[in-house]
Amino acid sequence: MALSGDYRVTLFVGGVGGARLAYGLAQCLPPERLTIVVNVGDDFWHLGLKICPDSDTVMYTLAGLVDPVNGWGLAGESTQMLDSLRRFDPDGGETWFRLGDKDLATHLERTRLTSMGVRLTEITESLSRALGVRHPLLPVTDDEVPTLVDTEEYGELAFQTYFVRYRWQPNVRALTYDDANHASVTPEVAAAIERADAIIFAPSNPWLSVDPMLAVGDLRERLMRRNVPRIAMTPILGGAAVKGPAAKLMGELGLPVTAQAVAEHYGDLLTGFVDDTVNPEFSTDLNVLRTDTLMKDDAARVRVAGDVLAWLEGGGGA
Repeated sequence: MALSGDYRVTLFVGGVGGARLAYGLAQCLPPERLTIVVNVGDDFWHLGLKICPDSDTVMYTLAGLVDPVNGWGLAGESTQMLDSLRRFDPDGGETWFRLGDKDLATHLERTRLTSMGVRLTEITESLSRALGVRHPLLPVTDDEVPTLVDTEEYGELAFQTYFVRYRWQPNVRALTYDDANHASVTPEVAAAIERADAIIFAPSNPWLSVDPMLAVGDLRERLMRRNVPRIAMTPILGGAAVKGPAAKLMGELGLPVTAQAVAEHYGDLLTGFVDDTVNPEFSTDLNVLRTDTLMKDDAARVRVAGDVLAWLEGGGGA
């Protein structure tokens, strides 16, 4: 299913859930009508390499190369380099982050280009194009804006230390999007917002994937100025997260684990909301689409994307 005319969508994504919706929309819309903006709050330097986990997850998914079991990393991956490194680091001090042998090439090339002063936007375009990705994939900013997690057990942690090393088990007290207010939205992202006929926030974790983007510079204000449908999809189904720590995090922040709480978190940024039929209906001024949002395989991802686009084409989300 595809929208008629020149209807353009700008999608904000982070992580596996966002990558799945990005894949579905990419099957429905040609590259000139879908722009994908990705979170960089997860980016970090490790073993001398610049690593962009959310960007790579979306890129590998769009390229048809992603590990189908994990939803991240490359299919058919091996870890011989990491296994060898453990000989020199038996305590695992630097080997806790899984770097696959094939995936390592992505990080090496990104780091090489970064050392030459190439913008992250241009690097991401180069990597994506080399893997056959046709749709524009844009980091929300070229600046470094790391997410920091304040935990009860360890105090403030870098995001990947919290998420990967400690497997998101520490209890979260607060989140900080470091230097985001001093960062700048890229010209490419600004242009994608201005030409969009609809803006979609993927079913990514609102606090760990979407908020880091919304904190960048004047992004929220730019979005609010656009008189177009601005919709989000719930990452919460039946009181639980489809994947990752969203439900656990909501509880730690004192929020009910409901789709309604997600919609209320976005507040007046939204004009519409995509909820799952397993969730109880709630009173809201938003235009709501209720559908089966579970994207367990490629066919389901295309179906969900088609449902959202058909709803938008019919005037939903406004």
